[in-house]
Amino acid sequence: MPDALEIAAWLDALLRTTEIPDYPGALNGLQLASRGRIRSIACAVDYSTTTVRESARIGADMLLVHHGMFWGGPQPLRGPAYDRLATLISSDVAVYSSHLPLDLHSELGNNILLARRLGLEAQSGFARFKTIEVGVSGSADVPTADLLAGAARLAVEFGGNVVSTPFEPGRKTRRWGICSGAGADTDTIREALERGIDTMIVGEGPHHTAVAARDHGIVIIYAGHYATETLGIRALGDRVATEFGITSRFIDAPTGL
Repeated sequence: MPDALEIAAWLDALLRTTEIPDYPGALNGLQLASRGRIRSIACAVDYSTTTVRESARIGADMLLVHHGMFWGGPQPLRGPAYDRLATLISSDVAVYSSHLPLDLHSELGNNILLARRLGLEAQSGFARFKTIEVGVSGSADVPTADLLAGAARLAVEFGGNVVSTPFEPGRKTRRWGICSGAGADTDTIREALERGIDTMIVGEGPHHTAVAARDHGIVIIYAGHYATETLGIRALGDRVATEFGITSRFIDAPTGL
């Protein structure tokens, strides 16, 4: 059986962890080591009290997450922060986190898998961040209502709701862009206009993005931050399990958002 360092090294190579820029709190890679061998892993969207306790309860030796231990920035090790860490160490559970490297992976990424889930074929990137494009985009000839329905099914599956900016009955999507998670902001709307994108599918975004999108004739489908980022981490867990001959289990801990 592999140890946490072996799995982390393999994941770093697969996800190009050191090559992909990210936000300061991401700290992609192995965030907490362990002493033992890894026989089973758990995977979850978020590092949280719920996912940590469930990982320990089911006997997982490693927890893979999309939003890691330090996503909220430095904090004192007391209260929930202490309890989470104490549970992991006492149960000898390692933690590996991958944020943007997982979002943009060409096979296991949240964005490519979301596109496939909606029956769309990615042809180029979308959602520029520093030197990378986190999301995907492409051409289509599909009723916007069909994309909304597909997004709604995903949202409901993972305990959320879908919201869309208004559009006329019979509207067709000709050019789309996808960015999971917090994918709607001033920059992605500006980029959509540059690329001729008429429909954006994202996890979430502030109210002003809906106002701006409607002014510019763009439809934004907000399918839920949590729901749109379940796809990649589940696929990653399955890939690790296959590679190392171990078991993987997805911990579903919806936030409602």
